[in-house]
Amino acid sequence: MPRPSARIAITVVASLVPMLALAGSVFLNGVKIDGVTNTRFEKATVRIDAEGNIYIDAPGYAARVTTVTPTPATPTPPATPSTATPPAAAPLDAGVVAQVPAPAAPAAPSASPGRITQRYWLVTEQTTPGMTDFDIDVYVNSRWLRRLRNNEDQVVVDITSQLRPGANAVTLIARKQAGGSRRSTSPGNVFKVIIGEGNEGGGNVMIDTPLIRFQKTAADVQDATEEFTLTTR
Repeated sequence: MPRPSARIAITVVASLVPMLALAGSVFLNGVKIDGVTNTRFEKATVRIDAEGNIYIDAPGYAARVTTVTPTPATPTPPATPSTATPPAAAPLDAGVVAQVPAPAAPAAPSASPGRITQRYWLVTEQTTPGMTDFDIDVYVNSRWLRRLRNNEDQVVVDITSQLRPGANAVTLIARKQAGGSRRSTSPGNVFKVIIGEGNEGGGNVMIDTPLIRFQKTAADVQDATEEFTLTTR
């Protein structure tokens, strides 16, 4: 189906301005997202009820109310870990915090980087917490950021302050927890880590541009280390 022209899109937005000014709350697929800004939804249906509440029905997008976790104190980093080749990552399914139709590639490094103008978030998602038996350590520019434990609920962390303008080295180390019987051996039980550009408002975090994806499943048995380059802008 052909995409609408820029002229049509501008006309629609202009016609919504008087109604938005009177709106009560905004809901994305039934989830309240008051305060979220700078977000565009493709192929969406907008409904406005008698109280002025706006309902956005957008297949392929999802929102979740989250609590931002503060960054813990930084311990001394361990020795450089050995590198193992991780299994190929499966495609990201719909809605980590918000899924975009086509993830963008990292921006090219700036010749003279200045300050960071975007916000960067780390988000986890598990099919069922505790089933993969993997804990994941996160390092940014060789400094330990935190450990993501397989038995904890979703983690959402603003990591912008840990990044520098331009290229940043991000290392993710997954370790299988030994001891006892395995809770699951199914590849359908997945522990995912996504890092990307996003924004926060009204208690919601939206990932607009996923830049890093890392995952382990309950079927995996080997520890794995993967290094990424995250270029800020």
